[in-house]
Amino acid sequence: MTRPKLRHLALYARNPEVLAKFYCEHFAMEIFFSDAEGNHFLSDGYLTLALLKLQMAGEAPVGLNHFGFHIDDAASTCAALTADGLEEPALRATTRPFAEFRAIDPEGNWFDLSEHGYGVP
Repeated sequence: MTRPKLRHLALYARNPEVLAKFYCEHFAMEIFFSDAEGNHFLSDGYLTLALLKLQMAGEAPVGLNHFGFHIDDAASTCAALTADGLEEPALRATTRPFAEFRAIDPEGNWFDLSEHGYGVP
């Protein structure tokens, strides 16, 4: 198996559109997807940055929400995490097609697992 690659970071933002403009102007990132909820997905050509609209009644503060790994085999990765005593990764509960599973590390940090990667599928 190849080494899993950290390819995706997601931030909750008060104004994802303004933040997307900031990263595009100052760091030459490009928006490759935006949705009706106001979320913007950017890339530097390798890493994707998801700027997610903070819902004031939401469960998380502004800032880092989750990160994601590009992996070869979701079934074996999920099995290994579960065998190590972690909660079984769950299918993502979203219509966004960027990752198949959501998992939680031993400290409670969320991370995604994707076999197909983090560009627009």
